Amino acid sequence: MRHPRTARSTGGGRVNVGDELPPLQVHITRDQLIRYAGASLDFNRIHWNERFATAVGLPDVIAHGMLTMALAGRMVTDWLGDPARLVDFSTRFTRPVVVPDTEEGALVELTGKVGALTEDGLARVDLVVTFEGKTVLGKPQALVRPA
Repeated sequence: MRHPRTARSTGGGRVNVGDELPPLQVHITRDQLIRYAGASLDFNRIHWNERFATAVGLPDVIAHGMLTMALAGRMVTDWLGDPARLVDFSTRFTRPVVVPDTEEGALVELTGKVGALTEDGLARVDLVVTFEGKTVLGKPQALVRPA
């Protein structure tokens, strides 16, 4: 099967294999972890209690994996301009994001680019999500429908 090299973009232009999404940098703070715990109902103490986190072998409090995944999804939907164009999203959680008890918190950096286009007009977006220079999500990919 031959794969096309371009598809329609959200703005009516073309999306090409290799096109890069605008990068995103997010500081995750302990305050945000508490708010996310309330929204997700995930009150596991590793996400807010330093003493508990270190007692179970973690270096400190860690961000919710689903929060990190949501940041990657946000990057894609911001680029699309319409969250309904996100068809599928998958990843593996490979490394925790350690969130220090500071004003800055943990800096998570996200990049992405169009990795492939399908015959039916979908685009696969390959993402890279890092903390302290190391990837924290394994093979995060979004399948999207450009306009």
